[in-house]
Amino acid sequence: MSSPRRIHFLGICGTAMGAVAAAMKEQGWDVTGSDAAPYPPISDFLASRNIPIAVGFSSDNLPKEESLIVIGNALSRGNPEVEAILNRRLPYISLPELLRTHFLQGRHNLVVTGTHGKTTTSSMLAWIFEFAKKNPSYLIGGIPNNLGQGACFRDRSESHHVILEGDEYDTAFFDKRSKFLHYLPELVIINNIEFDHADIFANLDEIKLSFRRLLKVVPSEGMILINGDDANSRDVAQDAPAPVVEVGFSENCGHRILAPWQEEGRAGFELLGEKFELTMNGEYNIHNGAMAASAAHFYGIPLATIREALLKFQGIKRRQEVIGIINGITIIDDFGHHPTAIRETLAGLHAHYPHARLWALFEPRSNTSRRAVFQNVLPEAFSQAAGVIIGAVARATQLNDEERLHPEQLVADIAATGKPAFYEPATDQIITRVQSLAKPGDVIVIFSNGSFDNLKNKLKNNL
Repeated sequence: MSSPRRIHFLGICGTAMGAVAAAMKEQGWDVTGSDAAPYPPISDFLASRNIPIAVGFSSDNLPKEESLIVIGNALSRGNPEVEAILNRRLPYISLPELLRTHFLQGRHNLVVTGTHGKTTTSSMLAWIFEFAKKNPSYLIGGIPNNLGQGACFRDRSESHHVILEGDEYDTAFFDKRSKFLHYLPELVIINNIEFDHADIFANLDEIKLSFRRLLKVVPSEGMILINGDDANSRDVAQDAPAPVVEVGFSENCGHRILAPWQEEGRAGFELLGEKFELTMNGEYNIHNGAMAASAAHFYGIPLATIREALLKFQGIKRRQEVIGIINGITIIDDFGHHPTAIRETLAGLHAHYPHARLWALFEPRSNTSRRAVFQNVLPEAFSQAAGVIIGAVARATQLNDEERLHPEQLVADIAATGKPAFYEPATDQIITRVQSLAKPGDVIVIFSNGSFDNLKNKLKNNL
């Protein structure tokens, strides 16, 4: 019996799911999908590809014909379509498995991993390959401004390289392995390793084990690029079967970053005898750029081409993205939610705006930040801010008192350092507080891995 040529996506409005759905359509599959609440721009993108979306989950959405069904990472037991799939014994697969089977086999797959910098580094790398006319396919957890979309899957005949942002988060409710273990890596970048994803990992050792498993499947003719300044990255790569090159500022690094500089929102460095410049600031972005340059160099892209591409790299939406300047007050949106990311972002912005007061607005929304695991670390993360406003803990009722972050205590600990800090659980309260504090010349930085109740646009309208 021939394989089904019909495919149905549960949770089709995820960025990656939507992009893969469109690619399957281009391969000749009959594609349908469902989602709780389809929303632009992905819903418009799918409509332009004539892919129908069922609104809401129901067993009636499932195709009557023989089909392959892709269950998204956000779906779990209790979902009516999931239950119907299991009860009817229908064939199902995760998105990473689908990628491996239909898009990654036989290609040069570059997998960018790490607790921080994955999106920026994979965006830089995809742009370098695009600029060098390598026609890469890519899957990135953000939208690079140079590329205009976070995912693109080209036909094998024109695209030999695939750049993937490799997440250590689990694959699906039925597959608890990290997503990146499915990606058939030829080259792996490890930017750094810290504790994160407290909902699925008990400790740092469990995370490091997942990274070790990833490195075990890199071919001997491939390459592993690790952060030579990060002890955890060096540790997981100790027994790797593929060549390992350390990239960083330390003397022991094979690709050593030299002469780093930052000035007026720009940064630069030397690597492999070439000088590079970025139109973004922050030491972490220098490191991201060095990683991307090292990976592109491995695939034979000339250093001069890499230099020109990085100079023209325009950043990523929601990574230090300036939303607007209202009455002299700059509003910046950032995806940061881990203490290290918050600290480094504020340090970079302080260098960019040395004379401005930085107001940090933080929503504890990720599965780690809303837990108490970083209760004692978060106050120091805001050390470069002039003042801090903490929003409500997302989905707080799902956590018991012992495991939940306590924003009142967080605010008290920050205030004890001598800077103003406030807990405002409602968006309108945050806006009122900001209006009483911010003055022309100040910079407001919104930290959240979600919409924060559309705070960025509400601030624009109310300041």
